[in-house]
Amino acid sequence: MRKNKKRKIIRYYDYSLVAILIFLICFGLVMLYSTSSYSALEDYGDSMHYFKRQLFFCVVGLSAMYIVSKIDYHRYKKWAKPCYMFSIFLVSLVRTPLGKNVNGASRWIKLPFEQQLQPAEVVKIAIILFIPFLLCQMGREAYSLHGMGRVLGWGGFAAAWVLILTDNLSTAVIVFGITCIMIFVVHPKTAPFVVIATGAMSLVITVVLIIGNTMATSKNFRLRRIISWLNPEQYADRGAYQTVQGLYAIGSGGFFGKGLGNSAQKMLIPEVQNDMILSVICEELGIFGAIVVFVLFAMLLYRLLFIAQNAPDLYGSLVVSGIFGHIALQVILNVGVVTNTIPNTGVTLPFISYGGTSILFLAVEMGIALGVSRKIKFEE
Repeated sequence: MRKNKKRKIIRYYDYSLVAILIFLICFGLVMLYSTSSYSALEDYGDSMHYFKRQLFFCVVGLSAMYIVSKIDYHRYKKWAKPCYMFSIFLVSLVRTPLGKNVNGASRWIKLPFEQQLQPAEVVKIAIILFIPFLLCQMGREAYSLHGMGRVLGWGGFAAAWVLILTDNLSTAVIVFGITCIMIFVVHPKTAPFVVIATGAMSLVITVVLIIGNTMATSKNFRLRRIISWLNPEQYADRGAYQTVQGLYAIGSGGFFGKGLGNSAQKMLIPEVQNDMILSVICEELGIFGAIVVFVLFAMLLYRLLFIAQNAPDLYGSLVVSGIFGHIALQVILNVGVVTNTIPNTGVTLPFISYGGTSILFLAVEMGIALGVSRKIKFEE
């Protein structure tokens, strides 16, 4: 008789995600130094100013990622709603004396040691933790119109609060988009979402065409962005200056680029180390460099998708799905802006663009995803 072999349970940890993340951050640091050395030397007298600040936040972020990955993600259920309310409170502080205005935008809070915090990044994590808790708590009620309306209400309120107080439309879109993605993931039907998405896209296109044809003289800066996007050559010296210079950079790079550090357009593009860094990557490393970036993000998203599919429960799966949606939306919006597919939104490229708050909270999100992966078990 055969002896029944005992199946060995293997605990999983996504080292592939860690490796991709480290490679992406290192690549981002190299490109940040190449992109920002000229402007940092002019503004601060130190060509490594942006690089050193970003390196510091990368080290802090990776340390935070390791600590967060050791936390049992089920504990977030207890703190999900308080975290949501706290994020709303933080956004409110931008309208107090603690708020800091940078380049005409009040989106930051002053911190000690001349640091600053962008509370909208906290809202993203709060939504990623709270909406799955709400969906799990509601059960089958989440499939009804009333249930979906309730969830969209929580997500919509956070998005509207960010938009009203910080005038940050791109972050509001991302926050509401994350909410919609998690509802889509948990809902058993796909057809209604396809119909809604098609209708919304048709409405947006119609509104954009109307604005382009009838409001060319508007003074509203959002409408001016849309008009500049529709006619970039006509507004190349004003609203579309950054976009047009970015397109010149992409076009001049060819397939293999001019070589690392040899970009000419980085001296002309305003704030190039932020949302337009991809254009310099295309100029210095060519289309090949851009393909490498897209492959890295595709691999990162694939690992997140793998964790979400194999998570031990619905809450863990939805949390990682929210992180997936955040990264995917931010990459799509940034690439759309750089290629002039959509109007300029100011969305940065995750892990590559300059931004201490952004890299820190993105690393925390990766820590949460790794924490979920630690609970995955396979039978050998």
